[in-house]
Amino acid sequence: MEIAFDLPHPAREDIELSQVLFALSDPGRLAIARELAAGPAEAASCVPWAPDMPKATKSHMMKVLREAGVIRNEPKGRGRLLSLRRADLEARFPGLLDAILNAGGSPPGG
Repeated sequence: MEIAFDLPHPAREDIELSQVLFALSDPGRLAIARELAAGPAEAASCVPWAPDMPKATKSHMMKVLREAGVIRNEPKGRGRLLSLRRADLEARFPGLLDAILNAGGSPPGG
């Protein structure tokens, strides 16, 4: 039986601009953030534009986003629910998230 556990997330006041910018500098991670801007998603169904992506790659992308404070990754039943930390990012860096998410460019596969 698989038991979901809480993963560490930085507190709002500990979110650093350089880490957020680094996390969102990768096109794949940016696409995940754009996907989550529409609302929370099950981790298993996230990244639909890359169905053949190795699980380890996907997990690493989620880890970078979580450790930077961009997303929250919480247990939900036997799976995990991903959500964008919009309120925390807006409080720390007003307007930054929308500016990045709405910048030009298409997500991979789009």
